[in-house]
Amino acid sequence: MVANPLLIKLLQRYWRLTRGLTMGAQAAVLDDSRRVLLVRHGYRSGWHFPGGGVEKSETVGLALERELHEETGIILTAPPELFGLYANFGSFPGDHIALFVVRAWQQKHVPPPNREILEQRFFAAGAIPEDASDGTRRRIEEILGQNPRSDIW
Repeated sequence: MVANPLLIKLLQRYWRLTRGLTMGAQAAVLDDSRRVLLVRHGYRSGWHFPGGGVEKSETVGLALERELHEETGIILTAPPELFGLYANFGSFPGDHIALFVVRAWQQKHVPPPNREILEQRFFAAGAIPEDASDGTRRRIEEILGQNPRSDIW
């Protein structure tokens, strides 16, 4: 049986309306000393992993690369490790975050502070800022093996 392209398009639109979700890509960038890079945004409080939303017709991997470069000036030098896929329903119903661990990277320049990213800094595991988001703090503990993985951000 050959699929009807018009029917497929209609079903895709229906599924988007009834099963809508959003996807984000974030990175736990680690340096050689196992410090983690966090950013402070201009539009929300606290410290977070760099990253952002996956755009239409963009893979999650490309979104990660784009967001890392835009926000921090980091360029990947090897594929990142997909660490986990998390439900972030507290922020938006249907929201998911793909978290990658990035160990191979270059940062030829640090972008100047702007409206989106006010500051970026590497932190040792024992010196994560108190105002780091709860989700960020829990993911760092998971990455370092201090807590079991969850599927809720």
